[in-house]
Amino acid sequence: MTPVPSPSSEPITYAAAGVDTEAGDKAVELMKSAVARTHGPEVLGGIGAFAGLFDASALKSYERPLLASSTDGVGTKIVIARQMDVHDTIGQDLVAMVVDDIVVCGAKPLVMTDYIACGQVVPERIADIVRGIAEGCEMAGTALVGGETAEHPGVMEPDDYDVAGAAIGVVEASALLGPDRVRDGDVVVAMASSGLHSNGYSLVRRVVSHAGWALDTHLEDLGRTVGEELLEPTRIYAQLCVSLAASVPGLRAFSHVTGGGLAANVARVMPAGLAASVARDAWELPSVFSLVQAAGSVPWSDLESTLNMGVGMVAIVAPEDADALVAASGAAGVPAWVLGEIAEDDGRVASPDTVRGAKGVLGGAVHLTGAYRA
Repeated sequence: MTPVPSPSSEPITYAAAGVDTEAGDKAVELMKSAVARTHGPEVLGGIGAFAGLFDASALKSYERPLLASSTDGVGTKIVIARQMDVHDTIGQDLVAMVVDDIVVCGAKPLVMTDYIACGQVVPERIADIVRGIAEGCEMAGTALVGGETAEHPGVMEPDDYDVAGAAIGVVEASALLGPDRVRDGDVVVAMASSGLHSNGYSLVRRVVSHAGWALDTHLEDLGRTVGEELLEPTRIYAQLCVSLAASVPGLRAFSHVTGGGLAANVARVMPAGLAASVARDAWELPSVFSLVQAAGSVPWSDLESTLNMGVGMVAIVAPEDADALVAASGAAGVPAWVLGEIAEDDGRVASPDTVRGAKGVLGGAVHLTGAYRA
């Protein structure tokens, strides 16, 4: 028989084990108003229900509605947020990483949920994170309909946390964007990033450490501190892309430039047999990318297969509509420019300047040409 241990001198409660449910309740109270601002008449109920409810009656007007879903996190950028004790911008990053994958196919993001795991619930910190998520959802025109905060004492350190999110959108089947629409002679258009966005931070943090920069180090080339640059929120393209999909008849495809870099992500929306040219000298490389390269002696091929290089979203469009798309993006506050064009794939041997397919997609090719303008 297993011996019974002697009783504890003090009662062992859930709080004593490291989980403070009252702190969790306080965090919910602090975030309620921010979440409510993302709710339109389609959202039923409020915070606290077991499931978020969204009235999908509007989908009745679709002939063949396709649901699009995506899930993601923000990676090791969270380390910077923790070190700076600034947590609301991470929320916008999370929304961008999720909803901007959905709009690539032409879908409108409808609802989003979030998940926060932490070592200890600090109500004000959790509320800051969720407030940032809610603000990002407002920018994206997406309802934040649910979420979960999990306290993991003994698994995570008290100040550790991680975030993840998922979203669902809808697109009419006949309006679905993608590789099958891309044609020889189409134009490749870049839409500017706001900075590093939320990819490649393991590389960037290693370079920052090697350079001896502190997060409060002011760099003249950046015009601000290292920490401020690294925490610049990811640009949210969702509402702009949905608008372009509805107003530009010759729009063929979007590509969200995240992990893998510019060429690899454009290759994912290219059909086999076609190749996109990308002229590196078509834009001036933002300072943060050239600083990372120089400070770490990072090979250019490694840099551009990891970071977005100043291009956060790419559109492929019919040549007669390229100028209109560039103008519409600029009018919405997102600088855009022509990168190159689509042509038949000449079958050239793969090199650091050529990418064929990516992430399991056996699609077309992307050729990088020229040199960056720093």
